[in-house]
Amino acid sequence: MIKEAFRKIYGSAPDVVARAPGRVNLIGEHTDYNDGFVLPAAIDRAIEFGARRRKDNLVHARSIDFKDEVEFSLDSIEKDDEHAWSNYLRGVLKFLQADGHPLTGADVAFGGNVPREAGLSSSAAVEVGAVALAMKLFNIELGPLEVIRLARRAENEFVHVPCGIMDQFVCALGKRDHALFLDCRDLNYRHVPLSDRVKIVVCDSGVRRALAASEYEIRLQQCRQAVAQLGTTGLAVKSLREIDLTDLEVASHSLSEILLKRARHVVSENGRVLKAVKHLEKGDLDSFGKLMIASHASLRDDYEVSCKELDVLVELALKQPGVLGARMTGAGFGGCTVNLVRADAAHGFADAVKEGYHKATGLKAEVYVCEASDGALADR
Repeated sequence: MIKEAFRKIYGSAPDVVARAPGRVNLIGEHTDYNDGFVLPAAIDRAIEFGARRRKDNLVHARSIDFKDEVEFSLDSIEKDDEHAWSNYLRGVLKFLQADGHPLTGADVAFGGNVPREAGLSSSAAVEVGAVALAMKLFNIELGPLEVIRLARRAENEFVHVPCGIMDQFVCALGKRDHALFLDCRDLNYRHVPLSDRVKIVVCDSGVRRALAASEYEIRLQQCRQAVAQLGTTGLAVKSLREIDLTDLEVASHSLSEILLKRARHVVSENGRVLKAVKHLEKGDLDSFGKLMIASHASLRDDYEVSCKELDVLVELALKQPGVLGARMTGAGFGGCTVNLVRADAAHGFADAVKEGYHKATGLKAEVYVCEASDGALADR
């Protein structure tokens, strides 16, 4: 797709191409910025890039999805609120230069089929894909962790979204037919096989996550407050990752009701991820699915980041034949649910949920039957 699109825009084939997938988090929500555990998978929806070098110091970028284009100089890369889609690319190029990598101008085009603002990490796909593209275009050698950290830096320090490292990690290092178990504290990871007896079905509520950014920052601060308060009880903790539910119960008197709820979600979710990995490795899909359901209840009741539409999607999903588990995924307040569905029931599930959701809410849900995919660095 991208070669043909690039040729139409610029009149010749690109010198290099790259791709990076979106991702869905199977379990382990709002644990990444608490040094916890996550279990995402890259999905078979991606952002594709094409580029050719220019002799000047200008970058001309075309977003196929937004049908928009910008031009900026590598001599002065500034955030552009009018063309916000370009800031992920700008941030990557700015920090590559800051790290001492010489760049020249470029013509760039990119686009794909990762839904925007749905919790499937279209932004991380653009960032990781942009790094992979620049490496090819400018003959830059970076290790996988360097790629991941640079992509995250673009989001944190240039776009100013305080995300954890999970999204960029799995967009870069996902593996076909596997989930990726990641320890967000020390970045140890391993790939966990996903059975071919199931499909990952993503249901997009159609509700854009207007509250997600501000509420994300609030949850981040609440988790830090909980850690500080727990420290006054004698617990030597730097993050919620370091305690279990027994510790939390003993020290619960130090926390307000709301901080206790926030901490309880993070601590219990870390435990669910560890159990989920064991279940997948044993092929126990039924037990894995039950943990997904428990995760949604915790996100809804203790972390309070779900919404009516996401709850409706989960309730509808759990009534369908072949479903093993369902939960909201991503920051919350809209976006998507992720469902583990037996392969032979996946398309019937999709049709039934779309119909039921429209009847219940009047809204149209987009439903994507997905498989775990390779990350952007799979061919390196």
